[in-house]
Amino acid sequence: MEVYSGHINKLIEELSGLPGIGIKSAQRLAFHLINMPAERVESLSKAMVDAKQNVKYCSNCFTLTDDELCPICKSAKRDKETIMVVENTRDMAAYEKTGKYEGVYHVLHGAISPMLGIGPKDIKIKELMTRLQKEVKEVIIATNSNLEGETTAMYISKLIKPSGIKVSRIASGVPVGGDLEYIDEITLLRALEGRTEL
Repeated sequence: MEVYSGHINKLIEELSGLPGIGIKSAQRLAFHLINMPAERVESLSKAMVDAKQNVKYCSNCFTLTDDELCPICKSAKRDKETIMVVENTRDMAAYEKTGKYEGVYHVLHGAISPMLGIGPKDIKIKELMTRLQKEVKEVIIATNSNLEGETTAMYISKLIKPSGIKVSRIASGVPVGGDLEYIDEITLLRALEGRTEL
């Protein structure tokens, strides 16, 4: 026997299809939406439809934007000779929160993963190589420290090195508050290799 009516069940089903939303969270969200004023629900649904219709890739770095160029690529204050390569827009946003990076980005929209059938042609590597025809002095590879991220970093590095452009990899290591005994060997090795003088 179904507990909720058809409309509520449909709403819960749609919400539970979103990443990170389980059935209980979907139920909470559904009842929250039902209890919201109608104009707030309409505003939310309009924002979702508008975003879906108007958000596209930046023609330069391929992050998500609603203009031809994203605010970072448009900015005259950014160092266009340094490009940080990230896997997705969320990674780019994480680096922007630090407020310390002054270069520009290139968003790959994925990582090479032969197990999942994702090859170099399935992500924005060709577009990165096109960007390197301009005045670029350094490419910082900031892909994740997992097998796919490391594979992608090595592949990009091998493509770029013959051009004479400096290629660097972000250091990754021990998180603040992390116990060394619980950290994997690759992370410990990267922490050692990325060490700085005190």
